[in-house]
Amino acid sequence: MDLHKINGNSYWIEGPTNTGVFLFKNKYTLLVDTGDGRQQARRVAELLKEQGWQVKYVFNTHEHPDHCGGNQYLKENYPGSVFHASAAARQFMEDGILAPLYMYGGSPPDDLARYYTHARMPAVDEILLSGTVKINDERFELLPLSGHARGQMGLATRDRVCFLGDALFSPEIIAKYSFPFLFDIESQFKTIQLISGLEYDFYLLGHAPRYYTHTELLKVVQANQSNLEKYLSLLLELLDQPKSREELAEELIIIEDLSVDFKEYFYIMSTLAAFLTYLTRRGELKHQLENGRLYYFKE
Repeated sequence: MDLHKINGNSYWIEGPTNTGVFLFKNKYTLLVDTGDGRQQARRVAELLKEQGWQVKYVFNTHEHPDHCGGNQYLKENYPGSVFHASAAARQFMEDGILAPLYMYGGSPPDDLARYYTHARMPAVDEILLSGTVKINDERFELLPLSGHARGQMGLATRDRVCFLGDALFSPEIIAKYSFPFLFDIESQFKTIQLISGLEYDFYLLGHAPRYYTHTELLKVVQANQSNLEKYLSLLLELLDQPKSREELAEELIIIEDLSVDFKEYFYIMSTLAAFLTYLTRRGELKHQLENGRLYYFKE
């Protein structure tokens, strides 16, 4: 993990989940996401200390543990730090059972739940809304970026640097995990449209080996759009004949050669449910219960 300058007082620290950094005049910092656990948060804090900077403010783009898993370490070791998130993200962050609960549809098994509940999550101190906000007398723009997660927001600095969390997936992530984890497909399309109209100079994603210029980001936007449209077309093709969600998942995993373990299976099932809801609301699918099984089919 290393600290890199993007522009002005805006930096990033590469890691399993990238951390954005904004440096204030008083050497305090605002962190955008804290990584997947104590080890990453410790290394982030060490890198800042080497520069003579100090952790003070944290903004979590969304509630997934790989983006806020370092919060507890920072709260314990920097007791004056202040944590910010959206209201929806706060709900999930402070009650770790909610995410595996909606993915599983009932009390989740330990193999799924422990990823979200293994670490104690500190309370969110400040709930933020989209628009212009002030932190430590510095103005930031917060962007509503729901889709991947219900409460996701991006943050832009006066340096024309925008931290997007997981609102978009890098080409490397799409190549490795082509069926991305999404909470709401309609919201994801709206987020893609919003991002395509932004005019910042630099952008950082949660999982990417680099930051992007505006021109480069537009190519990433198109890759994400095309990937969603690909799966919509594939699902409609597969639903020429009625299929249950489990049958669809099986065909998707085989056709796309998706990497699956116990946890990934429920990510796929949850995202597939979001696609089916989207297509049903658009009037392209119907469903019917037959012999104790729910089938979806093309209208």
